Amino acid sequence: MDPHDADMAVLKADRPDECHNDLVVVGAGAAGMTAALVAALHGLKVTLLEATEQVGGTTSTSAGTLWIPGSSHGTRAGHGDSLDEARTYLDALIGPDDPQGLRTAYLSCAAEAIDYLEANSSVEFRSAGTHPDYLELPGAAMAGRAISPVEFDGRRLGNAFFRVRPPMPHFMVLGGMMVGKADISALLGRFRSTGKLLHTARLLSRYALDRLRGYRRGTRLVMGNALVARLLMSLQQAGVTVLYGMRCESLVHEAGRVSGARIRRGESGESRVIGSTAGVVLCTGGVGHSSELRRAFGTDVLQSRSLSFEGNRGEGITAALAVGAALERSTPDFLWQPVSLVPERAGRQSLYPHLFLDRAKPGLLAVDRAGRRFVNEGASYHHFVEAMRLASEKVQGPAPAYLICNVAFVKQYGLGAIHPGKTDLGTWVERGYVAVADTFEALARKLGIEAEGLESSVRQMNEAAVQGGDVVFGKGSTAVSRFNGDPDQVPNPCLAPLIEGPYVGLEIWPGESASSSGISTTADGEVLTASGLVVPGLYACGNDMASIWRGTYPGPGATLGPAMVFAYRLVRGIVAKRQR
Repeated sequence: MDPHDADMAVLKADRPDECHNDLVVVGAGAAGMTAALVAALHGLKVTLLEATEQVGGTTSTSAGTLWIPGSSHGTRAGHGDSLDEARTYLDALIGPDDPQGLRTAYLSCAAEAIDYLEANSSVEFRSAGTHPDYLELPGAAMAGRAISPVEFDGRRLGNAFFRVRPPMPHFMVLGGMMVGKADISALLGRFRSTGKLLHTARLLSRYALDRLRGYRRGTRLVMGNALVARLLMSLQQAGVTVLYGMRCESLVHEAGRVSGARIRRGESGESRVIGSTAGVVLCTGGVGHSSELRRAFGTDVLQSRSLSFEGNRGEGITAALAVGAALERSTPDFLWQPVSLVPERAGRQSLYPHLFLDRAKPGLLAVDRAGRRFVNEGASYHHFVEAMRLASEKVQGPAPAYLICNVAFVKQYGLGAIHPGKTDLGTWVERGYVAVADTFEALARKLGIEAEGLESSVRQMNEAAVQGGDVVFGKGSTAVSRFNGDPDQVPNPCLAPLIEGPYVGLEIWPGESASSSGISTTADGEVLTASGLVVPGLYACGNDMASIWRGTYPGPGATLGPAMVFAYRLVRGIVAKRQR
């Protein structure tokens, strides 16, 4: 039977006038998969609706890290994190005001949620070790708060392996092999030690075997892909019904209560109602590519690009607003990542997010159109773009930034979509991805920026490299910049003089990794109206829910952490209501 026909058969078995589900969950990213899983583990009959043919959404293309203060993994690893310190940090970052008690709820049950999932499913994490919080504030931690999914063998999913959305092609090598941060170090240094050579050999032999067995990509999954695969296996084990290709058109709102959703197969398929006794959970990924919501949130002013997966159209937020939900805005409306536009075939473009592989490394600086530095290049991705946003306000219009380095830098560290080891950048120049010139004046001319400002910025950076400290913007002075720098570069892992050409320039733009603004909820995920009343039967989590960080970004995993924790919490609340 065709998978589409099978899904419709399930729907036809559930007559619209009968409620055969205890819970309907819309969206199969980390939040939706967690909500559906926890509901099933508590004995609820749950149906998970996914608009596309694969699960994972934007989670699949992420690093898969969760920010979980006080986790069991951090404690066992001896990092000595405490909830009081985390609370101090968040108060310094956001302020002591905690509307609806969301931050308090998060801190109180984050570790509990992870322990529950690990004890009752195939979800498994480990401490990410040293992974600093993103700002130097009271209570910030160097290690212990970030946890990462344990790698997963995709072959364990059998025929369902193809249901896991692949990562971005830019983060795979050899056409389909996933690599994590430790793998990158091993691959680049494969001839420097026996351990790294053996690590590389294991990676390559495993990938070669996968391809020989007919897999279109490697089955060794890491980062967000590992998390999604573990959740999918857990859903299978728990007996959750997943309906693919089902878009939520609207919510069924009768007698003051949400009792189901009207869904459609694809763009033109049959429309049906799927009902539930406990309600509907919205986890569709936030604003995503919704042109209406993006316009309302001002993305055209910055000309920012969405890193959300292509199937996210903002349907959860739109459906909630239609039944009276309140939209909670923050400043900014998004959590950011800088992106470069990678030319592809047939005039298409893909996005490359500049997370940690290039910006903090020694020998690179970032400038604006005037050629002037404007930021600590090693700042977290969110705070880097915040600096871009403020710089664009000064020129009253959308303004890109430019990463400046030389060919030797690209060979050693890579630059955006260009992997390390490249010395001939001719193809990338022809494609229009980078500009290369023998002088800074010529490079500035090719990029369309001011040569005098660029030369002045390079002189300042070179002086900072000689002195070992950047007194102007502090590159290499913060924990997160040093963490992402080059430990072999002394005395400052983020500073080296930029003297010898040819020089390279790359244009970058703001990118949205997630929504910060979203649906207003209680600490148990209940959707609220503008007057603060609960919309009975309607819940939201993940990026559909307004971020508890209110436009700030505390550390690695600050999106996925709340997504999974509040999914767990809201289902526990639903179960408690039913028991009462």
